[in-house]
Amino acid sequence: MNKPNRPFQNAVALAYNTNQAAPKVVAKGSGLIAEAIIARAKESGVFVHESKELVSLLMQVDLDQQIPPALYRAVAELLAWLYRIENMQLDRSDV
Repeated sequence: MNKPNRPFQNAVALAYNTNQAAPKVVAKGSGLIAEAIIARAKESGVFVHESKELVSLLMQVDLDQQIPPALYRAVAELLAWLYRIENMQLDRSDV
């Protein structure tokens, strides 16, 4: 059976610790590698945010390198979104 045609997919994983100046790219890839990154994130309970534009820009950052200052705002908005989602889940688990 043939798989349906899917657009070429990219994925980037970021990590951030409070002792770092900025988040850094810890994984990135296309096709099967992108699918594996997304699957690993979902298996680990990490939220997956889809933004082709942001992923395209983050694909240009080398592995293990911090994101450039030009992307701070976009990534900060993404982290704030994740923080809100995690807090909503915590609030629901208290009920």
